[in-house]
Amino acid sequence: MATAQLSHSIRIHKASKETVFPSQITNEHESLIMVKKLFATSISCITYLRGLFPESSYGERHLDDLSLKILREDKKCPGSLHIIKWIQGCFDALEKRYLHMAVLTLYTNPKEPEKVTEIYQFKFKYTKEGATMDFDSSSTSFESGTNSKDIKKASVLLIHKLYILMQNLGPLPNDVILTMKLHYYNSVTPHDYQPPGFKEGVNSHFLLFDGEPVNLQVGLVSTGFHSMKVKVTTEAARVSDLENNLFQENNTTEIAHQGLDCDDEEEEYNNQIQGINFVYSQQSSESSRKKRKVSEPVKVFIPNRK
Repeated sequence: MATAQLSHSIRIHKASKETVFPSQITNEHESLIMVKKLFATSISCITYLRGLFPESSYGERHLDDLSLKILREDKKCPGSLHIIKWIQGCFDALEKRYLHMAVLTLYTNPKEPEKVTEIYQFKFKYTKEGATMDFDSSSTSFESGTNSKDIKKASVLLIHKLYILMQNLGPLPNDVILTMKLHYYNSVTPHDYQPPGFKEGVNSHFLLFDGEPVNLQVGLVSTGFHSMKVKVTTEAARVSDLENNLFQENNTTEIAHQGLDCDDEEEEYNNQIQGINFVYSQQSSESSRKKRKVSEPVKVFIPNRK
C-alpha cells in the first residue's frame, strides 16, 4: 500500500531496487528533485532520531546499508503534518531559487526563543548551468551528469554522518519547541514573498547557548546545478565523546569545497551564535549591512514528548 510522502515531486516508488536518491542527474530538474529528497531525508533523520514523532509517522526506505525513516503524512500525528508543511514551503522557495538557508532551531522557553538547544543549518546555492567544480578531498572535478556516483557517495556520507551525530547527542528536554527560519537571496526574492506555511519573520541579532557552542560540519553535496551544505550547532559538552575529526569545522575537505562559500551573510549568522557568557552587541556592524529577508512558521511546533 502506498503511503503519502512529502510531496508528489519527491514520491519514492516501490520498485525493488529503488532507493532514496536518483541514480543519474543530467539536468536542473533532476538536480532539484535530488536536493529536495536530500533535504527531506535530513529533516526526517533529525526528527526521528531526536524522538519527536512516533514510529507511525515514518515510512522506511533504504540507502545502501542504511535503513532510513522518512516522514509521511500521519493523520494520527498532527505534528508530522506540521513539519511536512514547513518542508513543502522550503520546496517552493527552492523551486524559485530564492532560498539561501533553512535553519531548524530547537529551544525550550517560549518566552526566550533566542536561547537555543540545537541548531541545524541547511545552506543552498544555485548555478545557471552544470559547471565543473571541485567535489571531493582529492579535488577531482566533475561535470554535472557525468559522475552521479560521486554525488550519491557524498549524499550517503552526509546522511551517515547525520545519523552518527544524532545518535551521539544527549536526549532532548520534554518541553522542546521547534521553529524554522528561512533566509533568502535578497537580490532575486520579491519583498512580499512568503512560501506556504510561513510569514514574515524577525532576523534575530543573536542566539544563546547555556554552554560553549560548537559548529559541526555534517556535509556538502553538489550536483553542478545545486549545492546543499549542512551544519549543526550545539553545546560542546554534549558531543565530547564524538569522533570530532569527522565533523571538523575547518578541515581540508571543507576548505576545498568551500572556496568563497563563507560569505558575509553566513559569517554574520555564525557570529550571532554565542554562549551566554560571550554575547556581544553587533548593532553597529549590522546597521551598515542590508538585512536579509527572513520567514518564520505561521505557528511553532511543540511535540508531545511527555
